[in-house]
Amino acid sequence: MIDMIKTLGKSVREYKRPALVTPMLVTLEVIMEVIIPLLMANLIDKGIYSGQMNEILKIGVALVIASILSLVFGVLSGITASKASAGFAKNLRKDLYYKVQKFSFSNVDKFSTASIVTRLTTDVSNVQMAFQMITRIVVRTPLMLIFSLIMAFSINMKLSLIFLLLIPVVGIALYFIMSRVHPIFERVFKRYDDLNNVVEENVSGIRVVKSYLLEEREKRKFGNISTEIYKDFTKAQKIMALTSPTMQFAIYAAIILISWFGAKIIVSTHMTELTTGEITSLITYGIQILSSLMMLAMILVMSTIARTSAERIVEVLKEEPDIKNPKKPIEKVENGKIEFKNVSFSYVNSKKKECLKNINFIINSGETVGIIGGIGSGKSTLVNLIPRLYDATEGSVEVGGINVKKYDLEVLRNAVSVVLQKNVLFSGTIKENLRWGDKNATDEELEKACRLAQADEFIQKFPNKYDTYIEQGGTNVSGGQRQRLCIARALLKKPKILILDDSTSAVDTKTDSLIRRAFKEEIPNTTKIIIAQRIASVQEADKIIILDNGTINGIGTHEELLKTNDIYREVYESQVKGGTENET
Repeated sequence: MIDMIKTLGKSVREYKRPALVTPMLVTLEVIMEVIIPLLMANLIDKGIYSGQMNEILKIGVALVIASILSLVFGVLSGITASKASAGFAKNLRKDLYYKVQKFSFSNVDKFSTASIVTRLTTDVSNVQMAFQMITRIVVRTPLMLIFSLIMAFSINMKLSLIFLLLIPVVGIALYFIMSRVHPIFERVFKRYDDLNNVVEENVSGIRVVKSYLLEEREKRKFGNISTEIYKDFTKAQKIMALTSPTMQFAIYAAIILISWFGAKIIVSTHMTELTTGEITSLITYGIQILSSLMMLAMILVMSTIARTSAERIVEVLKEEPDIKNPKKPIEKVENGKIEFKNVSFSYVNSKKKECLKNINFIINSGETVGIIGGIGSGKSTLVNLIPRLYDATEGSVEVGGINVKKYDLEVLRNAVSVVLQKNVLFSGTIKENLRWGDKNATDEELEKACRLAQADEFIQKFPNKYDTYIEQGGTNVSGGQRQRLCIARALLKKPKILILDDSTSAVDTKTDSLIRRAFKEEIPNTTKIIIAQRIASVQEADKIIILDNGTINGIGTHEELLKTNDIYREVYESQVKGGTENET
């Protein structure tokens, strides 16, 4: 718990001052509120009961001043608490987001995208509310409880014992309620992750959902999870609903007991031991004491919710990226030579569940290499090891004759451009998307990269050309256009190694051929790795690697593999018979 608070406390930073000022203002507010019942007692006993107008005026003015000061301190504490909590939440979101940016693919896989979104939004909001309560209500509640008890005991010790008898009864009831609510909230937030995951999948894949007429199925899936959350929240609220009647019972019991015993003391002692004003102030202090306990119950409810959220946030903040820079990183990649030495890889770091097994090959700088293999053969996994999107679990991957783990990550990834299977464009103009590759690229450089990627032709047909707005995910351009824009973006990095992970699958064979020809003529010194399903996309490569179930089944040129490799020959013959080879 202490470690969690320390971790979250680092996000307060420049908002420490308002966070520290708030408890001071709250303390002053509480002092004023505790003084008011005492002044009321004096007003009744020394002014109204005695008929002393001067006393009434003097005490009345003091009451007004105390009330105004209480109001001012309360408003100021509210302002500073809001500023501190909002600033804390801003920093916390920033810290979380920046932390996620440092994650490797394996770290992101561990949490899931939907879960990270929930932590950045709902969980941070819950912690923000708790932080505001800590700086204000958590300070106010014990102070009000202690000061009110002191004042009550100073008036009449016997009657004040009533409060001491009620406090443990209320405390036990609140503990019983909270201990049953916390596990429910833990379950609720896990289901929030599931809900966000359903929404994310549905929205991103809405075209598929509609094309298969699966809207009703998706509605049921969403409705089922939403109903589970509703049931859990309802169950939690039913338990927490016991808080209010418990507190109301305690308050009314205190008022009745004080009124009963207080009246008997007044009558029996003729107001020598207890006055009318004092019994009035005792009742007020009693309400303040028990109201403080009610506020404490609210704090416990919020802290129960916030604790679950805080644990989830800290889990992300304390997660160490699997891939880090070495202590003295190499700042330059000399060339695009690639060598795999006895490389094996497992996503779960298990020898029994390796996706790649004992991979060995050399790609010389400037070569064009094709990679062919069935689904799940490890093609994408293999190329992801080159820019250190994942790290090999065994063996070593070298770029430019140096182990990739020795390079500065930014330097390495700037030297290796990867166009992944899932081509992602972001909301913004075509120019803005392309400049992800090079933020300082000129318009001429943008156009050159697009000509190489065979994208310039269709861009020129748009009314706004390179200023055409791209919707999130590139939904307003075709799959082939999206692929070509992503290739152009990768080319703008001027990489030493260019990896196309099935990145021309949505373009026709003629365009695919033009892209490969442009690469050969315009970037001959760049090492090019092409993962493809079509033999036509790789048959002109300097060498072709055949992957089968995570192992290398064969390496050679198109002609060599046709003679020596059964898998390659089978794929080639099936595509020739299917007409793929003759497409233009």
